[in-house]
Amino acid sequence: MQLKPLTLVLTVLFQLLSFTAFSQKTANLNSLLNKSSEFIFPQTPEKVSAALKVKTEFYEDANDEKYAKWLTKSGLELYCSLGKNNAINEMFFDIPEDQFLIVDGLPFGLAMNKTTLQEAKTKFGKHGVKIQKLGDGSSFPGGSQLIFKKGTHYATLLFDGKDLLKSLGITKELIDPAAN
Repeated sequence: MQLKPLTLVLTVLFQLLSFTAFSQKTANLNSLLNKSSEFIFPQTPEKVSAALKVKTEFYEDANDEKYAKWLTKSGLELYCSLGKNNAINEMFFDIPEDQFLIVDGLPFGLAMNKTTLQEAKTKFGKHGVKIQKLGDGSSFPGGSQLIFKKGTHYATLLFDGKDLLKSLGITKELIDPAAN
């Protein structure tokens, strides 16, 4: 059996595309993390933008609360509320739902779509981990939420039904789920 040149070219092209589509990417947060791989607070939108090498998008919600977000080249999205003088004292990390990206280099040594619930339980067990199942009305039905406190901040990790990390929030206070 002999492959036609077009078939061969298309086969190689699709293999290259699938390899890059599912390759692991790095968040490039190095200058925003301390030696323990924890996000450094407070930050400013300018510092975050410079570290990520992307422009800050500013926006407001219905209550005129100010927010900022960044979409990195790796596909990771960071967003936060802005305090007095645009100070950043919390940060959220997400990836688009329509893309399967593995992004490592996150705070606490985590990786989106790679870190499992069991790995997180083991890693953060000494920090008083609290786990609860997510309901049908949540962003990740059948998934789990893991919360722990380290220093002055709470970390909220959301896992999908396959127990893969999908979202990370680092806040000074626990956010009431009924608030949204």
